[in-house]
Amino acid sequence: MVGKNSSNLPPGFRFHPTDEELIMCYLRNQATSRPCPVSIIPEVDIYKFDPWQLPEKAEFGENEWYFFTPRDRKYPNGVRPNRAAVSGYWKATGTDKSIYSGSKYVGVKKALVFYTGRPPKGIKTDWIMHEYRLNEPRSQPNKQNGSMRLDDWVLCRIYKKKNTTRSVEQKEQEDWGAQTLTADDASGSQTFKFPRPCSINNLWELDCLGSISQLLNDNAYNSSFDGNFNRPMEKLELGEMSYQYPDSVKLQMNQSSSLNQQNFLNPVFEFQ
Repeated sequence: MVGKNSSNLPPGFRFHPTDEELIMCYLRNQATSRPCPVSIIPEVDIYKFDPWQLPEKAEFGENEWYFFTPRDRKYPNGVRPNRAAVSGYWKATGTDKSIYSGSKYVGVKKALVFYTGRPPKGIKTDWIMHEYRLNEPRSQPNKQNGSMRLDDWVLCRIYKKKNTTRSVEQKEQEDWGAQTLTADDASGSQTFKFPRPCSINNLWELDCLGSISQLLNDNAYNSSFDGNFNRPMEKLELGEMSYQYPDSVKLQMNQSSSLNQQNFLNPVFEFQ
C-alpha cells in the first residue's frame, strides 16, 4: 500500500516529522490558510472511508499516511466528535498526549483504534490513527448556526500495526516441520514431527522411544559386547533390582579392580 508520491519531491525524500513539527508547521498553517512547508498532506474526510481505503487517497507514504480532515459533532448540542466510518468506527485508546513547543502548550495528540461492526460489539483491527488538534479555543458561530462541524481541521496519521503473533506462529511451524521420525507398531506406521534441536527428552515427550519399562523390559541382555548377538542371554543383578536387556541394545562392561564395581553403558542411560 503506497500513496501517490509527488513527482515534485527530491530523490530520497523522507517525511518523518515530530509531533511538534506537525502542530506548528503543518496543522497551524492549514488552520490559518497559510502554505505548508511541503504540499504532501491532502484534505480528505477520513470518516467517509474505511482505513484500508485511505492509502490510495494519500499523496505520499509507504507505511503511514497523513491527512487533513474535518471533525463533526456526534450530537447537535454536544462536543463529542462523530467517529463512525463506513463499516466500523474509531475508538480512542490510552490517554491524550500534550504537545509543547518549548514551554508553550500548543496541541493534543490522541490515539485511536479502528473497529469493524457496530459498538459495543465491534471487532478490533490493526489500524491505528494518531489525531493531532490545536490547543486554540474553538469558535462558536458554527454551533450557533446549527452546523455539526466541530473542528475545521485536524491532522491524522494512519498506519497499520504489524501482527507479531502471526510471525511467531509461522516461525514455530517452520521449526517443527524440519525433521520427521517414523515408528512402526502393532497398528501400523506412525510419523512424528520434532524440532531441529531434538534431544532424548524431546523424543520421550513425543512417545517415539517408548517408556522406560519398555526399554528395561523382562528380556535378558548380553553380558559383554563383542559383536556376536547369537550368544545366550544373561541376567544382571543391581542390588534388589534386576534388569534384562534385548540383543539389540549395545552393552559395555568395565571391571574396576580398585572399586570391584561393574559399569555398563546403555544408548539411553548410563548406570554405574
